[in-house]
Amino acid sequence: MTLRSAAPDSFDALPNPRGGAVRPAELALAEALLAFEQHGESTAALLRASHALREAGWLAAQRFADALVLVSPLASGNPADADSARPAFGAALNDFRAALERHNLRELSCSPTLFAHYRALSTHLSQHAPGSTVAFEDLALAARPVPPVSLHAQSADQLAHLRARYERALLPVLRSQPDSSGAALAATNAALDELEACLTELAGPDSYDFWRLAKACARALRVGGRATGDTDARRFYARCNLALADHARGIQRAPRSLVRATLALLWRDYALFGAAAEDADQVEVLHDYGLTVDWHVAGTQASEMLWEAGAAQAQAFTSAHAMPTRELGVLTVNAHAYEDFLQTADASISALTEHARAADQPEKADPSEALQAGDAAYRLGAAACALGLGHVALLADALGLAWRRRAHAGVSTPAVRSHVIVDAPAARALEQTAEALRAMLHKVAAGVAPPGSAAALAALTRSIEQGGA
Repeated sequence: MTLRSAAPDSFDALPNPRGGAVRPAELALAEALLAFEQHGESTAALLRASHALREAGWLAAQRFADALVLVSPLASGNPADADSARPAFGAALNDFRAALERHNLRELSCSPTLFAHYRALSTHLSQHAPGSTVAFEDLALAARPVPPVSLHAQSADQLAHLRARYERALLPVLRSQPDSSGAALAATNAALDELEACLTELAGPDSYDFWRLAKACARALRVGGRATGDTDARRFYARCNLALADHARGIQRAPRSLVRATLALLWRDYALFGAAAEDADQVEVLHDYGLTVDWHVAGTQASEMLWEAGAAQAQAFTSAHAMPTRELGVLTVNAHAYEDFLQTADASISALTEHARAADQPEKADPSEALQAGDAAYRLGAAACALGLGHVALLADALGLAWRRRAHAGVSTPAVRSHVIVDAPAARALEQTAEALRAMLHKVAAGVAPPGSAAALAALTRSIEQGGA
């Protein structure tokens, strides 16, 4: 069971009371909204917001701000104009400003509400620049590496049989309505059971087999109540059918666009609402792809409401009291949260450095050690995300993904390794990334904004997506 927010419909997740704030961006958005309401020019203020968000490493939010920058000239015209982008722009700007002030980086990446605005803004842009399209994963996975994913060899007869079963079950799912009841609901659930059964039979032994990822996504969609009636869910099930056809033709690598879309859908609800113990299998898959979640245990509706009320009270207390803060460049952080982060980060980076040095000795390669290193990177990434250190969080999560690939390469059987498309990252790449993270954390500990992670992240991304150093 995953949590659902009791927040207003315009929001998707709970605020992060101890999270860092990008005050220059918040002030710029307030200025842009005032200018918009007064029919003035908002582009300059939005550009300042975009630059501040990029400096903070809030890259999904920066991408949203960039869309506002591009649409702002279209929205400054006469509001009576039937083709004006003004209503969509105003709604997007207002909700984006409110979401930014909640300091929840995962919400800014995975919010369906914000993505709906992003898509609406892009629709107006496409009228002036045809050919531009956007997808949910453009925000959710902004700047994140995605490893290559395989379609392991199976017999033609087996694939033909599974595709026939999948197609029979697919049609009633695509035709289903979210408010179905009685016999129609039972038929839809039976069809969804059959789709999951097909994905289970298709899944191969490689941790980076597409059907394993698809099975986890299908399960997450059902747990979240989004398997029917959700446009992205329907598209996912239909694209899996096309992937089955590719698989039957002997294609060995799943399309990158499909992998990214599936991964973003799998992460969406867990990123927003957290995961419970029964979601462990899906969370394990997310970890294999460099994504983390918060764990929440809410055995009853009452305990869930209590947890949400506590978070709301913490946010109200933080807003009402002048809490001590520290300035890290454009980022303002809670002083107590900052001190807690430094303690967590110090232990994690020490462990990562030791693991990286040991990884350069193949004769001592230990998959369990690699998994521990990945977990250390994820702890650092999650802590940085909670504090608002976007650059640190992205690089740490990517390092966690790199270690996961090393771990799975170490436990693979010869049969599995024969299907692996790209080798795991080299030890040198792991060590260089750990050193880059250490340098960033030294800046943070000194009360200085950490440098951007673009160069280190690009190098590690190449190692993850192409193999080698």
